[in-house]
Amino acid sequence: MVRHAAETLPRSIAKTMSYRVVVVILDFTSIYLFTGKIKVAFVFMIVSNTYSSICYFFHERIWDKIKWGKIITKKIDEK
Repeated sequence: MVRHAAETLPRSIAKTMSYRVVVVILDFTSIYLFTGKIKVAFVFMIVSNTYSSICYFFHERIWDKIKWGKIITKKIDEK
């Protein structure tokens, strides 16, 4: 019997937050290097990452509902 793992809400939130920290740094750096303006880079970073974070969170939650490619192997102590 194959069982599927479900992702918890706190795990989805933690994954969203950690991913967004990396993207925020990359966004700010790339926009600053392109424009040379801290204010432009900061505003772009805030706007872009607000809607991107929301979209990523829902994307993760939807994918959690899809069982394709997810399996849990039985533990040795399970019967």
